[in-house]
Amino acid sequence: MPCLPDKPLLLAPMEDITDPSFRYICKKGGADLMYTEFISSDGLIRNGKKSVTKLDIFDYERPVGIQIYGHLVEPMVEAAKIAESARPDLIDINFGCPVKKIARRGAGSGMMQNVPLMVKITENIVKSVTLPVTVKTRLGWDESSKNIVEVAEKLQDAGIKAITIHGRTRAQLYKGEADWTLIGEVKNNPRMKIPVFGNGDVNSPLKAKEMFDRYGVDGIMIGRASIGRPWIFSQIKKYLETGVLPPEPSLEEKTAIAREHFLKSIERKGERTGIFQMRRHFVCYFKGLENFRETRLKLLTSTDVKEILSILGKIPEMFREVAL
Repeated sequence: MPCLPDKPLLLAPMEDITDPSFRYICKKGGADLMYTEFISSDGLIRNGKKSVTKLDIFDYERPVGIQIYGHLVEPMVEAAKIAESARPDLIDINFGCPVKKIARRGAGSGMMQNVPLMVKITENIVKSVTLPVTVKTRLGWDESSKNIVEVAEKLQDAGIKAITIHGRTRAQLYKGEADWTLIGEVKNNPRMKIPVFGNGDVNSPLKAKEMFDRYGVDGIMIGRASIGRPWIFSQIKKYLETGVLPPEPSLEEKTAIAREHFLKSIERKGERTGIFQMRRHFVCYFKGLENFRETRLKLLTSTDVKEILSILGKIPEMFREVAL
């Protein structure tokens, strides 16, 4: 495994979110280990443009992992070899995605219904690459089949170097509360020797400290809570170090981060795609700001870079009193 600090904070791989521009902002925001968007093994071995583009990683991101998913042994092994050629710090296998079109064909969290195949894919990838191999998965397929304690042991025996567990079943998708009890059982299982990272509903420094203290996990992965709040990583770190809750960034600081993220998006993907993909981020950066509807509408409909930069530049002054 790459060298990580004590109690590392990981940025979760999220489709259409964790592209290079977002990873850039989260790295500046304190993320210790990041992952690409998940990449289809079929797309990689067929040299699909969308899949190949996701292999782009940069030295300033390190340590960074490339995550792949699929449901067949040979394509997954071949995809892992292709991913390794992009020189990441590790290869991560996605056994956790709950999206119907992926899980129903046996990939992602669908693998929780076929543990022997999950283990076989993992073993073959471990043998086929020289990089560390890790896994991200869930508690089980549904409430009646929470088999993560057994699965984690088998994956460790297959040769993985770390495991990240999302505290929900596939059936839950992202609904309800994440249950960290079984994550704690995996971590405290005497047979487990590899790092165990927890994931699910960590959206504040207080919640992060609670999970570390209560369950003893080696690290925490943060996904949705980082969208529009890439500074959450540094906030958690400061709280763990000092015990003092750091203040939220000012509106000026949030706007500056959103602007930098926007410019990185344009730089990486061009104006049209960069603008389109930033729209969901703009909503999150300024979520909860009163009387923001008209300005938000402008941000979400403009197709002109200069106009968007102008709108962003006016936000701190226009909403200063509201933000206070």
